[in-house]
Order: sequence, then C-alpha cells, then structure tokens
Amino acid sequence: MVHRAMLGAMNPQSHFHQLLQTARGMAQPQRLLFVFATAGLPDDASAEQRTRHAAGAGGTLTPLMCVDKGPEELLDFAGLVAESRVAGPPWDVVFVAGLDGRTGQPASSAEVDTALESMVHSVRNGLVRNLAAYDSHGRLLAFE
Repeated sequence: MVHRAMLGAMNPQSHFHQLLQTARGMAQPQRLLFVFATAGLPDDASAEQRTRHAAGAGGTLTPLMCVDKGPEELLDFAGLVAESRVAGPPWDVVFVAGLDGRTGQPASSAEVDTALESMVHSVRNGLVRNLAAYDSHGRLLAFE
C-alpha cells in the first residue's frame, strides 16, 4: 500500500526547477530518468481503501511509460507535462531519478535501460521513497 502526501507550500515548480539546475551543474553528465504512473485501486478494494484513496492516500501505482532526458532537454515541468501528454496516456505521478555519466561521457543506452527497468520495478512494488515524485501539477509528493 502506498501513501502519499503533498509537501511544502512552495511554488509547485520550484523543486523541479532546482532539480534541473542541480543536474545541469554536476561534474559528470547526467541523464534524468522518468517513470510516469497512474494511481488506482485494486478491483477488490475495501470501502476503507476507497475512502483513503479518494483522500489522496493509499492505493496502487501502475507504471505507464518511461523515458530518459538530459537536463538540457527540459526547460521546465510544464514542458515535461506537455511532451508526456502527446507521447502517452494520462498519468497521476511522475518519478524522477538521476543517472551519472563517467569520465565526461553520459551513461550508455544499456545503463539507462537497466536503470529505467529498475525504477519501473520499484514503482510496481511501491518502493519509491528514494525517488523524487511529482503530481501532474508539479507538486512534490512524499510516500510514507
């Protein structure tokens, strides 16, 4: 069971902007990894589970699509949302992680694919505490 809560009263876009700025400033080239997911309930959810989910807590996460981008490929969260809406189905949560390059070179395609597969597996299993997560409005989410 995954529980989520909105964090902070800051500008919803500021945390993502800070993430982009940090990735751009790293010594090694970065790839940002994104897993877009929908939040839902199992078919056999109890009334209590349905009530909690309606209040923004509990439920399940289903990965829908994933992509990697260089931080220079993104201007802001709104651009990520617009691109994702064209590329795939509606989503509720996007999970983000960074992947370091080495010796001045970005991570290889194989390394990116492996890392994305690992993230998808983590999302499916609710193991998302170590990933940055945002709702579709750019608000930072925390999973308990």
